[in-house]
Amino acid sequence: MTAHAPSDAPDPSSDPSPGRIILLTTSHRVAPGLLSWSAWQTLRAADRVLCADPGHPQLPYLREARITVERSAPDAQELVDACAGGRTIVVVPTGEGDQRLTDGLARLAGSGRVQMPDLELLPASYDLPGARLLDLVQVMDRIRAECPWSSTQTHQGLAKYGIEEAYELVEAIEDGDRDELREELGDVLLQVVFHARIAQEDPDEPFSIDDVAATIVDKLIHRHPHVFGDDTAETPEDVKEHWLRTKAMEKQRSSVTEGIPLGQPGLALAAKLASRVRTAGIEMALPAGEGIGYELLAMAVRAEAQGTDPETALRAAARVYRDTIRAAEDSGRQ
Repeated sequence: MTAHAPSDAPDPSSDPSPGRIILLTTSHRVAPGLLSWSAWQTLRAADRVLCADPGHPQLPYLREARITVERSAPDAQELVDACAGGRTIVVVPTGEGDQRLTDGLARLAGSGRVQMPDLELLPASYDLPGARLLDLVQVMDRIRAECPWSSTQTHQGLAKYGIEEAYELVEAIEDGDRDELREELGDVLLQVVFHARIAQEDPDEPFSIDDVAATIVDKLIHRHPHVFGDDTAETPEDVKEHWLRTKAMEKQRSSVTEGIPLGQPGLALAAKLASRVRTAGIEMALPAGEGIGYELLAMAVRAEAQGTDPETALRAAARVYRDTIRAAEDSGRQ
């Protein structure tokens, strides 16, 4: 005997509800399986879960959670039809997304001829702050491996670019151009990542960008005991004192001049030396000498004592000088 459903049993195909289509997006910068609670709830409650990519990194974790995932790539109309009767279908797109499907759904929705299911975009994982740095590391890995120029570069060969990019960053800051500032910060960051990538290949003392980041994190924490420890600092001067004291203990230098790069611009070098002398409380007179060099030295020391960066001050004056030159040139052409 064949059992028949009662005549008043609901027929899913006659349910007027158009159903739901949920596009579940994930970030490749977050470890697979680390999905939001709302994403897990949605996946468990769905009538069907579809994924066209058999190698999608989320699939092993969905299977482990006993969520059945169908390998299917329906077009927009097929997906709409599958929602008939109020069904909820979750689509797990590839990392690049499914442009064909989303464009098709948009066309159907805009035609006005189809009763569309509710369309939802559900981010299942979000990028953490700084996550795009992972993209930069991956791009640098590929460039180092495949670019004929980048693959042959060394620390020594790139050194000049680090100096150039630092100067261009300073110029962007002084110009007050926000777009330029963002770009130049990226160029400086590239130098850091590039050097770290080269350092990975050193046969004797390799290190990676993670080692670089770990080193500066440890340094910042150690030199900010008023933030990460029990010390207190009420003023910027207190902070600087903490920093210098901690740095002196770390470096165990025999002279306050150690660690000052002599290759920096002359006024900046003089100001840095004067700052070390003043901070250390060393009582001394400036060296006696004749000529413009000693005069500039005295001016740089005086500027530093007054809280003025002589390099920045001279550069600002030089920019005014440049503008004056251009104005004179324009006037001469008229």
